Amino acid sequence: MHKRFLLLLLLFIPLLADAQRRGRYRWEVGLDLGAANILGDLGGANQIGTNGFKDLEVILTRPSLGVHARYRKARYFGYKMNFLYGKVSGDDKLTQERFRNNRNIHFKSNIFELSTQLEFYFTKERPGHLYKYKSIKGWKHIDMQVYLFIGAGAFWYNPKAQFQGQWYALQPMGTEGQGIVGNKKRYSRVSVAIPIGIGFKYALDRRWSIGLEYGIRKTFTDYIDDVSTTYYDRDEIFNANGGTAGGTAAYAAYYFADPSLGLIPTVDGVSPTGVGMQRGDSSDNDAYMLVELSINYKIARIRKTKSKF
Repeated sequence: MHKRFLLLLLLFIPLLADAQRRGRYRWEVGLDLGAANILGDLGGANQIGTNGFKDLEVILTRPSLGVHARYRKARYFGYKMNFLYGKVSGDDKLTQERFRNNRNIHFKSNIFELSTQLEFYFTKERPGHLYKYKSIKGWKHIDMQVYLFIGAGAFWYNPKAQFQGQWYALQPMGTEGQGIVGNKKRYSRVSVAIPIGIGFKYALDRRWSIGLEYGIRKTFTDYIDDVSTTYYDRDEIFNANGGTAGGTAAYAAYYFADPSLGLIPTVDGVSPTGVGMQRGDSSDNDAYMLVELSINYKIARIRKTKSKF
């Protein structure tokens, strides 16, 4: 009877240790280093603009940085909170498609994102021995996670372009008539993002791990690159930005509204960049992508015990 009890106890101890370990190491913090890019209206493949990865300009990939905290709610799912910074840019000079190349618009923008995501794990942790004794044989600690995630967040962006060696914020200028004509409001520089992606994480030991994560952010704005709808009267944009009294900034607004190269001739007196002509594709919102390499550290929960004395 005692032998059976001891045998059951020995079988139960690893399960108990595993449960205690999972409960103790639910929280994790980390640092993210990676790269960012955008799927927007500018640049892209040498063809008429398309949605999706065909229009991705790899050479415009820019750095990103972030911090995160993860909470492992259960064996197969958890939560992650992110604060991320990335830089994105686009340039029509990088495409040979004649209409977009002639459009000649460029931009850059910083992006600051605050988001949370729900993670679904396909693999479970193999805890191994609770203590590292060389003389004990058996399975080793392995924590190799593959997961999908989806979430929600908010981000701030501020598209800028260069004129005579100086960079100007584009949103206040109303380059498509926003804030100038009555039916066009200025777009907000804060928007909502839906992070969707896949991740991989591998443990170096019980506390430290490294990870790799790819995510695309579906957004609810088409103005990350300041391009969405149609051309507006440049003279009105110039006057709305102060006219001659506005100095260089007013002339910059005039230029940014239509910096086209004039390579495509007018047809029946209609310019391809004239007032009301297509400047961007408003039917598809912008999206940005992040690839992040992370270093993670698990935080042990402090156990509260009552004094025996």
